Amino acid sequence: MNSILVFLLGLTFLFLVLIGLGIFWAIKNGQFEDMEGPAQRILMDDDDPLLPGRRSAGDTLNKEP
Repeated sequence: MNSILVFLLGLTFLFLVLIGLGIFWAIKNGQFEDMEGPAQRILMDDDDPLLPGRRSAGDTLNKEP
């Protein structure tokens, strides 16, 4: 009975260490930098001229060569 308890406590400690390492890896690699961007981007239209990097149809027609 005692050996099972030691095994389970060791396994729990191992899982906690792995979870902690995973969280620190995610923070270090910037996984939590922009939490709202993808949620708002999915609601925008693809042809919206207000998106960064997109031009409206009037911008391309009136542009001088």
